[in-house]
Amino acid sequence: MFISAGEIHPYVWIPVILILILTIVFIYRSFSRYINRSRTRKSAEDELYEIIESAGYSYDPVQEIFYSNMYSWQRDMGYCRLYDEASAPLNMIIDCEPIYFEYGNKRWMIEFWKGQYGMTAGGEIGVYTTEGPDLSIPGIFNGTFYNCAKDEDRLYISYTLIKNGEVLFTRNDKHWWLTGFKLGEFAEPSELTMYLAIAFKSAVMRNEFIRGLKDAGYSEDNIFVNGNIVSLIFDEPRTPQPITRIGEIDWFIQRKNELLCNEYHEITEQYDSFPDKMNAIREQAPDIYDLVLNGIGKTRQLFEVFEKIKDYIS
Repeated sequence: MFISAGEIHPYVWIPVILILILTIVFIYRSFSRYINRSRTRKSAEDELYEIIESAGYSYDPVQEIFYSNMYSWQRDMGYCRLYDEASAPLNMIIDCEPIYFEYGNKRWMIEFWKGQYGMTAGGEIGVYTTEGPDLSIPGIFNGTFYNCAKDEDRLYISYTLIKNGEVLFTRNDKHWWLTGFKLGEFAEPSELTMYLAIAFKSAVMRNEFIRGLKDAGYSEDNIFVNGNIVSLIFDEPRTPQPITRIGEIDWFIQRKNELLCNEYHEITEQYDSFPDKMNAIREQAPDIYDLVLNGIGKTRQLFEVFEKIKDYIS
């Protein structure tokens, strides 16, 4: 014997309807929480990348490195020896190799760097020019201030940075400041080797650069030429290093850098993506989180030197 729906007492449907309503509410709330979490996470990621961009850098998730943007604020800061001298006191223990030459009625400096930049190991190649006189600022600086290369003076540059025989990353672009910085990687400058190549505008420019290399201490055996492309290995610097590079002080700064890198890895080793790693750092070690975001590559503190000399730059 079957009972039709019309024969069921209306009160029998109330629990069924209540269960249905509660199920719908539960699904809606769960979905809302998921959407809100997704929005919060997306917002946090956007904020993270905005901070990195404001620092003048972008992030390459494939090689897991930060690199300098073409039109970053650093391009207005130029470069001079004072910046290299200020690096070590700001926890950047790096080898510096400036190469000087003249071409096209300009004085040029192409400089290579490699070493430990706080919590990142990395390398750089910068292209700079000047047509002005040297600066003579009593008690502050006597020497040449260079402007960052304009678009028409950018050069095709490539390099591979190797640590103890293992490739850390590769960079190549037409640029004025080609860089790469690997977060959480620790290295002594002597452990890093840069294999680099630069394509010059003409044979004349190439030859002037080679002359600058020889003046810096590179021999014919160290220099490889293919057309207008010059290649070399930057391992041990040939030029005098900043006077702020003092063995005992370097050692203490490096131990601090190494400790911070180790702590970063301990906190992030279970995470795969960069945003997840940074979120873990922000929650578990906010002081390190601030150090990372304020200490990518060459920091704003380094370029405070510019404030001391900008009034003397024509």
